[in-house]
Amino acid sequence: MSGRIDAVLGMQWGDEGKGRIVDWYARGYDVVARFGGGDNAGHRIEVGETKLALRLVPSAALHPTVELFVGSGCVVNLEGALDELARLAEVGVDISRVRFSDRAHIVLPDHGVLDRAAESARGEQRIGTTGRGIGPAYADRVSRIGITLGETLDESLFRSRLRAIRSAHERAVPEPSVFPDFREMEDRLLAAAARLRAAIVDGVAYVHDRLAAGKRILAEGAQGTLLDLSFGSYPFVTSSQCTAGGICTGLGVGPSAIGRIIGILKAYTTRVGEGPFPSELHDAAGEHLRAAGREFGTVTGRPRRCGWFDAVAARYAAALNGAHAIALTKLDVLSGLDRVGIVTGYRRGGSPATLAEAGSPDFAVEIEYLDGWNEEIGSARRLGDLPDATRRYISRLETLVGVPIELFSVGPERESLIRA
Repeated sequence: MSGRIDAVLGMQWGDEGKGRIVDWYARGYDVVARFGGGDNAGHRIEVGETKLALRLVPSAALHPTVELFVGSGCVVNLEGALDELARLAEVGVDISRVRFSDRAHIVLPDHGVLDRAAESARGEQRIGTTGRGIGPAYADRVSRIGITLGETLDESLFRSRLRAIRSAHERAVPEPSVFPDFREMEDRLLAAAARLRAAIVDGVAYVHDRLAAGKRILAEGAQGTLLDLSFGSYPFVTSSQCTAGGICTGLGVGPSAIGRIIGILKAYTTRVGEGPFPSELHDAAGEHLRAAGREFGTVTGRPRRCGWFDAVAARYAAALNGAHAIALTKLDVLSGLDRVGIVTGYRRGGSPATLAEAGSPDFAVEIEYLDGWNEEIGSARRLGDLPDATRRYISRLETLVGVPIELFSVGPERESLIRA
């Protein structure tokens, strides 16, 4: 194995700007591989007049020579994937570069029904899912009744597996009539599977063949570290592995194949859905962040909860991922604030606390304030172009997180990404 896998991972509650950071780094790689999640993860990219909102296809779509791979750890909505490929083709992307692992699992229409029903039944304990069926698809995978993309290559087998999984779903639901008509669903999925067939490959062989050939692979994460199923703010998390450990299980490689880990941190913090959010703001500063940062979900359109940069959570995420460097996004959104806050500690009952204790009645945060800046910084193209207050803020974040910031952004375009 002479190639290597580097990675770009979100280190907050998602929505850190992973798409544009992957797009920026991708120019130095041969393959960009998504290792987890489904089409509940939206990635925005803006290059000139071209604006993409990707959900499943890796975020290097606008680099014409880079291969795009959806790995074994992902779950795939067949019709959604085809729609996304069609949109890419419309803007001139060569979609023959996109490949899907045969070991990735399928998100069925049933899964969306189950997802929405479960979320409704939780009432005040709801998690805040997108309702797109991602969680139930992963649950079926763990229960060993899920269907892989590889099984769609044999029509007879696929039909049999669809009947079996529908039977399992009907046994689990008091009112099975809520599911889509089986024959109609079967026909639609068979047609979609036939159209996607040429893009399905042996996922393990795909990755290892390219590593053996000396290719450089960039692994792309979905959601963020604090939404990781095992290490996030459980149970208000996603259903997949979002940390660097997910690269091994999601692409089928050993730890020795992993090189650099680039963590992405937004210059403030946001969260979508329910669950603890220590740095959340309910004042004018929070509204400023939401409006200036256009903080609305790419997939759902839901307004995001906004708060100050959380250095405690960021240090935790950096340690979990073994981050070598940080890409800091949306620095420009902070322009116009008289002061900028950073959460530097958690307390509970007067004693130091951890992220796992967030949401407790006596939980509180310690906030350090720095001078803000009124200058618009979108035209900056090097670190020295920034106001003194902005540079002090970057330096303070770097010190608190304990990982060097090697890249930062002052706008949504490629040219607004600057080496620190």
